[in-house]
Amino acid sequence: MRFPEPRTLSDLADWLGCTFVGDPNHLVTGINEIHVVESGDLVFVDHPKYYDKALNSAATTVLINKEVEAPKGKGLIVSDDPFRDFNKITKFYKPFAATSKAIADDLEVGEGTVIQPGCFIGSNVKIGKNTIIHANVSIYGDCVIGDDVIIHSGTVLGSSAFYYKKRPEGYDPLISGGDIRIDNRVELGASCTIDKGVSGTTIIGEGSKLDNNVHVGHDTQIGKNCLFASQVGIAGCVIIEDNVTLWGQVGITSGITIGAGCVVLAQSGVSKPLEGGKTYFGYPAEEARKKYKEMASIRVLPEIIAKLKQ
Repeated sequence: MRFPEPRTLSDLADWLGCTFVGDPNHLVTGINEIHVVESGDLVFVDHPKYYDKALNSAATTVLINKEVEAPKGKGLIVSDDPFRDFNKITKFYKPFAATSKAIADDLEVGEGTVIQPGCFIGSNVKIGKNTIIHANVSIYGDCVIGDDVIIHSGTVLGSSAFYYKKRPEGYDPLISGGDIRIDNRVELGASCTIDKGVSGTTIIGEGSKLDNNVHVGHDTQIGKNCLFASQVGIAGCVIIEDNVTLWGQVGITSGITIGAGCVVLAQSGVSKPLEGGKTYFGYPAEEARKKYKEMASIRVLPEIIAKLKQ
């Protein structure tokens, strides 16, 4: 998420009520999650396990709960609660705005696009040409939808990330201030749910097709011409490259990459990155041929054990 104008390290720290380490005039141009940070970004870290990852990331400002030496070219903002202060920044730049209208006045729609009755479309939404939005679709806002897209009934674009910090009094949500991009010729089935980015963009690439009841988590990037069957669940910050097929009820953990041309067979659980151009199966998902051989071996184990006892 980019700021309208850069802020200096000292200004931002003072506004948050924090101290800072580094050049007071060091510029902060936006905020982002660790998975997608770029130069100029601020990232937060509140656990020693991830200090090194944050300090050595592409982010040039780190919101941290311990005063340490700032790496060369970087600035630190030292907070007693970085999670809280990251939320404070998001709330300031992307406050929730209630609406009394089903379709926002600033909607931009291309020629030939049809929006069926019962849809909700929030502010800052752009829809391209010859797109069909079926009845009862909800588009929360901050969403760009391309040409020749089909979105079926009950689908929700822009729900918040499933991202919480456990507090003594309960779970504290990380506020989502990102957006969504749906590229040309995408089709989203009925009752799909696509979370917006926490601070970046959730992307569904050109020509990709999602069946009914598919979930895509925050900041996930899906490539071109992917095919996902019903009940696929994808966590946040996943990169899925082009021409990937995920069959029914595949689950994918956060922060990993699925290589181009992968096929993941039904009901598999993906817990680590997958090399492209191969077929995978099982939990944890492994190359299908290897997994099938293992399953065949297990079937003959009782027979082998019985022979050994003779």
